[in-house]
Parts: sequence; C-alpha cells; structure tokens
Amino acid sequence: MQPFTTVTGIAAPLLWANVDTDMIIPVQRLVGTGRDGLGPHGFERFRYLPDGGDNPDFPLNRAPFKGAPILLADENFGCGSSREGAVWTLMGMGLRCVIAPSFGDIFHNNCFQNGLLPVRLPIEVIRRMAEAMEESPGNARVTVDLDRQVVVTPWGEAVPFAVDARKREALLSGLDEVAQTLQRADAIAAWQARDRAARAWAWDPVG
Repeated sequence: MQPFTTVTGIAAPLLWANVDTDMIIPVQRLVGTGRDGLGPHGFERFRYLPDGGDNPDFPLNRAPFKGAPILLADENFGCGSSREGAVWTLMGMGLRCVIAPSFGDIFHNNCFQNGLLPVRLPIEVIRRMAEAMEESPGNARVTVDLDRQVVVTPWGEAVPFAVDARKREALLSGLDEVAQTLQRADAIAAWQARDRAARAWAWDPVG
C-alpha cells in the first residue's frame, strides 16, 4: 500500500450529500474489471453523456478539477454497500484524500486499508474551501498533512483533524492490516510452536 504523508493540490468540490458506493461504482463494473481498471468507470452515471462523452455539468469533469488529488464532499460520503471497489475507483481517478463532514463506516475503514485518507471536517469549512476553489480555479491549493494532522486551507489556515492513532501510523507507513500482522510473524510462529507443544491434539489433522 502506498504510504500517505502529505498531499498538496487542487481540491475538487462535489458537495452532494449521501453519495453511496453504487453512485461511485456500479456493482456490475466490479465483475470482470480488475482493480486497476475501475477509475474510468467512477461516477459514470453522472460523469458521461449517453454518447460516452464527458458531461460538462459533472463537477469533476470541469477544469481544473479533473484529476484532482483531493475531493471535497458532503455528509455521509461512501454510505451504502460495503464494496471495497469504491475506494479503488476513487484512487483510480487520482484521488488520495476525501474531506467530508461524515462517512459511511465501512467505506471509512476501507479507505485506510488502501491508502486513501478520509478526513472529517465541519461542513462550513468544506463549503468555504469549495468557494475558494471556484473563485480561483487553477490557483487555489489545499494541503492535507497526516503527520501534523492538519488541512491547510487555500487562505492559509491550518485546520486540525482527528484520526485514530493506529490507523494514522499504519497509513504513514503504508501498512494495511495484513502487512501489520506480518510484522509480528515471529511472535505468531512462537505462539503456534508453544501451543502445538501444549495441545498437540488441536493441531493434528482430523482422521
């Protein structure tokens, strides 16, 4: 997993409440499409016209927001089903961070397992950042610093955000839960050896 320390760039505003995982990536796209191929299908119901061209009314299609590394979102982003492909899709679109007032719980956890940072900030701050991005398209920038746990707004204010300490360290190091477990492989092997010696019957193959 790619570590996350800090990202600076354009923040694309998509201030829609209750964006669910089916809006991000329809379930049929998860069949036969590899993880790395989901990006072009992100938000496709809104992103493309019937002829396949870009929908100019979709915020993330507008310059300079297309390909932005940061997404500004509204309440309950990532609600709905538990599909991990929603996170893969957002990362395939070039995103490294989503800033919203609240997230769907499973989506929030999936973000940390894949290197996408979900940041909770008050909606008033998010709306003000969105306005700044619209007023100075191509010039305004946002910085998300996980090490310091602050978002630096386009007007230079460092707004703190909270994040679980264990998840923060894992993301800074680029470790998902499997990688964290493997860091303790020696301790796990030692416990297995002790338990095998003490309870051989539990380790013997059935039959």
